[in-house]
Amino acid sequence: MILRKTAQRHPLFVIVLAQLCGTSLWFSINGVWLSLSRELGLSESDLGSLTLSVQAGFIIGTLAIAITGLADRYRASYIFACSSLLGALMNAGFVLTASSPPFDLFMRFLTGLCLAGIYPLGMKLVIGWTPKHTGTALAWLVGMLTLGTAMPHLLRGITPGLPWQWPLLGSSVLALLGGMMILFLGDGPHLPISTAKTRLRTGLAGLRSLRFRAVAGGYFGHCWELYAFWTLTPLLITREVLRMQASPTVIPLLSFVVIGLGFVGCIGGGKLSRRFGSEWVANGSLAISGIICLAYPFLPWAPPGTLLFLLALWGITVIADSPQFSALAAAAAPREFVGASLAVMNAIGFALTLPAIWITSNLWESQGAWVTLWLLPGPVLGLWSMRRLNNQECQSQHQY
Repeated sequence: MILRKTAQRHPLFVIVLAQLCGTSLWFSINGVWLSLSRELGLSESDLGSLTLSVQAGFIIGTLAIAITGLADRYRASYIFACSSLLGALMNAGFVLTASSPPFDLFMRFLTGLCLAGIYPLGMKLVIGWTPKHTGTALAWLVGMLTLGTAMPHLLRGITPGLPWQWPLLGSSVLALLGGMMILFLGDGPHLPISTAKTRLRTGLAGLRSLRFRAVAGGYFGHCWELYAFWTLTPLLITREVLRMQASPTVIPLLSFVVIGLGFVGCIGGGKLSRRFGSEWVANGSLAISGIICLAYPFLPWAPPGTLLFLLALWGITVIADSPQFSALAAAAAPREFVGASLAVMNAIGFALTLPAIWITSNLWESQGAWVTLWLLPGPVLGLWSMRRLNNQECQSQHQY
């Protein structure tokens, strides 16, 4: 009881910290990739397949949540805690199956399935506890998701002399801690449990709104770019580290920095959203990341330090728009089915990450840094969709 009361005094802090711990499962394999490649002989294409398995599991999980209505009919804290426990077990199970395909892919698929009960439910917990300044609150949540994604690289970077199994199991321990924190916190008072029967069309209800469709389109473009970039990050950094003739031990640490700097982008974007609005932040982030995406492969002559700085800037802007899209979508979705609407939007967005990751990981060996151009359609189409939102608002103001 004392722990619960303490947690409820600072609910946002507890939720975002639990999100950091839970989402460390997401790229746990990517953090130990150099060791897996060296010891098991896995290729960049294998890395893409393992990452795709997680994404596929997450997509199936979010669709299951939307179809069954779990997100709106049951306590989000219970779903989050159970998903964290099961995800920790599935992630640890990879240790036993890493050299036994296709069981390794299956364990990663199950890990992604469990993540569907962590990330979308974390958004609902934020909305339930902090309904005011949702954009700022979600900025902290997605910022911690970014740090959670980067965490496996840090765990590998600080344990260079240990077997790759240890940092992988460290992610499982963090997920267990995150689930326990949410279990102590409980659900917020601002989103009551719905007793209505929920079907897939309930989750799709938000897409009937022109505003929700425009925001979702921007989010879909963002998803195409984001996870493929995170998958490519250690490969891009390895390229620059080899050019500098530096020790390979710095690769996971630099990967952590590039991905983890997205936390700064999320928090900074959240603060800017309070002054300029979420749409302004989302459009600006998409534009900057798109420019970097276009320019990067044309700068092979630049010093490695310059390109590492450009990757860091890309890491900041590629995720800064994500919480703003979530806030805009939550505001546009039917209030009684926010969880299902966000779950469906997440499922479609993450489905788009599959071809992006598959294309870039399979073409890396032949195209190198030029594969980043395959990410460019994401920002371009996302900005086009958000332009429809801006046009709609201008027409509404003209009518009044």
